[in-house]
Amino acid sequence: MSGAAVTAVALYAVVPVPGAEDLVPAPLASHAESRGWVVPAGCAVTDAGPLDQETGLRTGWTRIRDTACAGRINGIVVPALAHIAYHWNDWTVEQSWLSRRGLFVIATDPTDQAVLPEPQGSRP
Repeated sequence: MSGAAVTAVALYAVVPVPGAEDLVPAPLASHAESRGWVVPAGCAVTDAGPLDQETGLRTGWTRIRDTACAGRINGIVVPALAHIAYHWNDWTVEQSWLSRRGLFVIATDPTDQAVLPEPQGSRP
């Protein structure tokens, strides 16, 4: 074993269409895999409902936060930053929380940008 650090990420998305929850994690997992990141068991999470739902009401987001607090992940992969928090005030609260824990966030939507620094050497 080389002893190289492994970058663990959670996959998270809000799915507005009931029944489509299983379709969303695959592209996020592919994105993570292409960078050599691993997704620990139980860390591919979706919430059903509208994007503008209050973050405190999302049980999946609560699971992601708990996983981060347990130190199981280094970052989060989402389709777009709005999946974490739709409203600006909510986003700034979540961004601050993520930053304090040293977590990075990557949005797979090419019009969105990464926020918070990626781990060193995470890009091919």
